[in-house]
Amino acid sequence: MRASRRPIFPKDTLVLVCDGAKALFFENAGDEKAPNRKPLSVQVEPHPPARDMGRDRPTRVYDSHDGSRSGSDQTDRHAEAEVAFLSETARELDRIAEERKSTRIVIVAPPKALGVLRSTGKANRDRIVTELASDLVNHPTSEIERHIAALDRPA
Repeated sequence: MRASRRPIFPKDTLVLVCDGAKALFFENAGDEKAPNRKPLSVQVEPHPPARDMGRDRPTRVYDSHDGSRSGSDQTDRHAEAEVAFLSETARELDRIAEERKSTRIVIVAPPKALGVLRSTGKANRDRIVTELASDLVNHPTSEIERHIAALDRPA
C-alpha cells in the first residue's frame, strides 16, 4: 500500500534560502504536481573583512581594590553585521508573506542563521512548515532546487 503523500510546497509557498550575508526568496508559481520555484528577490550584504570593520583596542579594566588590570574580549563586528542582516531578512520575509498572502513558508539556512531568524521573525512563525539546517545559498539554483525537492518526498 502506498503512503499518502501530502506535499509541503503547494502553489504560492515561499522559500527563503539564506546565510548571514545573502538571502534568496523563491515562490512556487506552479502547483503541487509541477512545482515552479520562481525567484522573487535576492539580497546581498557584502561584509568587509573583519580587520576593516573595527580597529578598537580591547578595553582594559582597572581594579581599584588590588591594582590589577584585565582585558575584555573584542567585539566581533562581523557577527554583529550578520545578525543585523538576518534580522532585516526576517522582516523582509514577513513583508513578502503578507504582501503575497502566503500561507506556507520554507526556510533553508545554516543552524546559527536559523536561530537568529527564529528570534526576530515572529510575525509568520505559524506559517513556517519546514526548516532545513543547511548552507545552500551559494550553490547553483539547480542544486538548491534539488535539495528543496528532496524535502517534498515522502519519508
